[in-house]
Amino acid sequence: MGLTKSQKAALQKYDPAREYTLEEVSSLVKEITTTKFDASVDVDVRLGVDPRKADQMVRGVASLPHGTGRELKVLVLCTPDKEQEAKDAGADYAGLDEFINKIKGGWLEIDVIVTMPTVMAKVGQLGRILGPRNLMPNPKAGTVTMDIAKAVKEIKAGKIDFKVDKYGIIHTSVGRVSFTPQQIQDNIAELLATLSKLKPASAKGTYFKSISVSSTMSKGIKVEKSSVPGL
Repeated sequence: MGLTKSQKAALQKYDPAREYTLEEVSSLVKEITTTKFDASVDVDVRLGVDPRKADQMVRGVASLPHGTGRELKVLVLCTPDKEQEAKDAGADYAGLDEFINKIKGGWLEIDVIVTMPTVMAKVGQLGRILGPRNLMPNPKAGTVTMDIAKAVKEIKAGKIDFKVDKYGIIHTSVGRVSFTPQQIQDNIAELLATLSKLKPASAKGTYFKSISVSSTMSKGIKVEKSSVPGL
């Protein structure tokens, strides 16, 4: 297939084979995006880990300083005494049996689910539905907790949950192309700093193999690792 006019124009602004500093990438990703909607800014990080080994599974959360630019819908599955706390913190939905039954019936109009350790036995019934959609609450992601209000506020403020896939790649969104270059740079730097702290002790060799930044429908731009503080 031939390239569209917009794709040709984008390729005139950068070299796909070259690596750019994080500062340059944060500006370039805006320049090469031609969508009429506010596209997301995505980061792909290839790590030197073997996800098949339990001690090399990289998973965690990062609190992006400028948020994600997206309003996430949060469901809190909790006991009745926690419902008001959840709603006051900004949860879109709060309850237990009613929502468990709705999810079993096919309702999934949510982005994140927060729950309590005391009701995980009930929530566990939804594993086959929520697991494949990466919606299952997890203590490591901070979504299984007794401090419901804190969890909801952090998610609404821009906390993201990421997990390495079977190929050793972390793929996540860190904002929108409407963000300023500085905001994009700050969010990417925070994600990479968090990943650096999560390096498994058993991982040998190069940890950060490659870093690429793209928008929803743009090609990836390679990041020069030495331009990222702490890497």
